[in-house]
Amino acid sequence: MKWQRSRGRAVSAGAAAMGMAVAAICAVVALPGQAGAADGEPSPYVFDPEARQIEGATANGGAKPLDAGATYRDSIEPGDRLIYRLNLDARTNAYVSAVAVPSLGTTVAYGDRITVSVEDPQGRDCSSNDAQFGSAGRFPRPLAGYAYRMIEQGTHACQEAGPYYVVIERISEDTSSPEPWELEIRHVAEPGLTTAGPTEAPSDWPSASPAPAGGTPRAREGGTGFNDAEVLADGAWTASVEPGETLFYKVPVDWGQQLFATAGLGTSPGRGFVSGALAMSLYNPARGLVDSAGSMAYSGKEKTTALDPLPPVAYENRFGSRAGDKEMRFAGWYYLKVSLNPQLGEEFGPGPYGLTMRVDIKGEARQGPAYDGPADDFTVAGGGTDGTDEPGGATSDSTTMAAVAAGGIGAGTALVLWLGVWTLVARRRGRRGRGPGQGTGTGTGPGVGSGPGTGTAETQSYGPPSAW
Repeated sequence: MKWQRSRGRAVSAGAAAMGMAVAAICAVVALPGQAGAADGEPSPYVFDPEARQIEGATANGGAKPLDAGATYRDSIEPGDRLIYRLNLDARTNAYVSAVAVPSLGTTVAYGDRITVSVEDPQGRDCSSNDAQFGSAGRFPRPLAGYAYRMIEQGTHACQEAGPYYVVIERISEDTSSPEPWELEIRHVAEPGLTTAGPTEAPSDWPSASPAPAGGTPRAREGGTGFNDAEVLADGAWTASVEPGETLFYKVPVDWGQQLFATAGLGTSPGRGFVSGALAMSLYNPARGLVDSAGSMAYSGKEKTTALDPLPPVAYENRFGSRAGDKEMRFAGWYYLKVSLNPQLGEEFGPGPYGLTMRVDIKGEARQGPAYDGPADDFTVAGGGTDGTDEPGGATSDSTTMAAVAAGGIGAGTALVLWLGVWTLVARRRGRRGRGPGQGTGTGTGPGVGSGPGTGTAETQSYGPPSAW
């Protein structure tokens, strides 16, 4: 209770427990990042509840450090250039990601983007990455990108121990809304190797897409951010998604395994056309953008989009020349982000729409590289792979209720609070679990109604090749 006394208050254990219970209910009503969302609107991005608040500097001298394994919150306005510091050794690869979250209902344009860079003390890029909305699907949704400092034999730049700087920039067109974008920033460290590994990317790997995943589709409503992404495994999965909503899933992909994924919308009544209806993107365990499916054009008929074939996960992929393939560089949880254009609500009604995702993980898991420290984010060890477990993901409803009951409060109050939480959870589940609504059907596998569509769902560009 010292923190309570330091504020000049004497708070009883019962009152503190009541506060914990109320906080648990508030976590269901308005999770971090949901402030300002009106009732009935799609859930916006949910930030990591353990994220630390930080303020980016305008010059290196005032930059605050980002600790490895930690997540941070900040915000960025148009034209801002925010700087943070990394204190690095000469063995560890450092990855820093930024998730930018425009507010629902704001206006974004083709050229709107964030740039994430890691620079040495002389201002030279170690790596740099842009993430933008692309020519189609120009609607507000989370964007994510990363940059890194990588230790590489034969490279002289960015190899020394010492301070490095993360620079996050926001570029917006004049027609875009001026409101700040919320940021979620994460720094993860990849250990060095005990012995030198391969330094050339594989030149040949299976590139044929597999037959559509069979079996009965299982319902799996997505999470609302990287932090609460729902687990998917091999097979077909269904969900309901509303216009403007973004769903997050995570898939365990081990060393030597290859990931294939498709997403499709069912049929809808009425007539209309949306050029960038559904945007699907894949991110690696460090939240680096791997690939984006073509931004699917939709006219009310069943339509599917698919990720391009990607190489099996291998340490040496990082030495390749093709963007995207490079990012299949470590094992761990890969993230699928699916966003539905709010224009569908104008053309075909408010929904929800039926979404079908098909996931295939091909290949046997292999032994990974000999790291000289804990793999942490770059392993799937200890996690369920059948789509039933959710390690590191959203807290289950039962866990939330247990936290309320465990607060040390009276049985009567606990019952009232439990019923309140149950009602709120049921209401949220009911909204998203009442069936596909206006989007019907189950979608199709690769090759049926697929293709690049118009434009790209999300684009990326990288810094100098020497940085890789």
